[in-house]
Amino acid sequence: MAEQRPPAGIDPRSGFCAATRTFHSLRPFATLPPDSLPATTAAYAFSLLSSPLPDRPALVDAATGIAVSYPSFLAAVRSLAGGLWSALGVRPGDVALVVSPSRLEVPVLDFALMSIGAAVSPANPASPADELVHMVALSRPAVAFAVPEVAAKLPRSLKCVVIGSDEYRRLSSAGGASPPPPVAVKQSDTAAVLYSSGTTGRVKAVAVAHRNLIALICAHRVNREKMEKEAAEAGEQPLPPTVTLFPLPLFHVFGFMMLLRSVAMGETAVLMERFDFGAALRAIERYRVTLLPAAPPVLVAMIKSEEARRRDLSSLLVIGIGGAPLGREVAERFAAVFPDIELVQGYGLTESSGSVSSTVGPEETKAYGSVGKLASHMEAMIVDPATGEALGPGQRGELWVRGPVIMKGK
Repeated sequence: MAEQRPPAGIDPRSGFCAATRTFHSLRPFATLPPDSLPATTAAYAFSLLSSPLPDRPALVDAATGIAVSYPSFLAAVRSLAGGLWSALGVRPGDVALVVSPSRLEVPVLDFALMSIGAAVSPANPASPADELVHMVALSRPAVAFAVPEVAAKLPRSLKCVVIGSDEYRRLSSAGGASPPPPVAVKQSDTAAVLYSSGTTGRVKAVAVAHRNLIALICAHRVNREKMEKEAAEAGEQPLPPTVTLFPLPLFHVFGFMMLLRSVAMGETAVLMERFDFGAALRAIERYRVTLLPAAPPVLVAMIKSEEARRRDLSSLLVIGIGGAPLGREVAERFAAVFPDIELVQGYGLTESSGSVSSTVGPEETKAYGSVGKLASHMEAMIVDPATGEALGPGQRGELWVRGPVIMKGK
């Protein structure tokens, strides 16, 4: 994943090519596996883990402190995958609706489903019954996995396994005796069906391929390597192992994307079933959290909070902002109160698997109000919505993007 010079005709500052009216990524080139290579997102993420496996928890429950090591996590994924295959009959191409808050079972279930070629479809457990019915009509799942309080809201015609039930526990242990057979899953096959509200109308379903998520993981690895290289060149200490707090739900593309990143990089994910500001501060202190993905209101709350000043938040190095624009004034106020925490800003959407651009490294993160540079392999155009004309740097228009993270078409 070496740094590459921009091709001839591309402005090295903006990435703009005047001949094609296209903006190109200036990030280091991320080497993707060949399209023709069968691979699931789960298998690719696990292939990146060190050997021996990372000597740190893969998952931690923020409320209870219960931790799941990497060997235990991989074993649980394999065992549940076997149960899904042999006892439940889940097969490649099936869609499985997952309706649950961020419990420890959810990452295991998500990776188990993807590992056998099924598509995981995470949904908000707070959704009313009519919206869940609409989601079922969109994704046409073969089976649902839901917490008890949600199961009754699902259509009776849909097979539902209650998470934490005896049936679920049998599935989780069944694979020890009968692991799933090897499956040849194309990278172009659907890995996840996510739900996007869009700007108008009802919830929409977004089909995301394994290739999209693999490219997303590769882009995050490039960013991590860039930061490690810059730290080494500056003579700074190596970056500590990343511990990410998840106040955001795993059914949202932001949380889903960050979970994939955390596992693929051998990091620790600290899960919160629901967001509580005070509990989040206590979790940062208790688990020495280094990375906090959050929406702008969390920054506003931290600025105003006396408890945030009292707590030991010295481990927190980065807050990744997403979900809504972050105003320059808020960013500057936050930096004045918490000068040692970098604010990483980015832009993404469900249809782009969660990532289009972001700031990377201390220099870029000080450009408050900017969502950074295009991610590796991404291209963009700024288009006048009235005329369809492609515009140049510094002009306002509609943003068009393309690249390997963009959702499947019809």
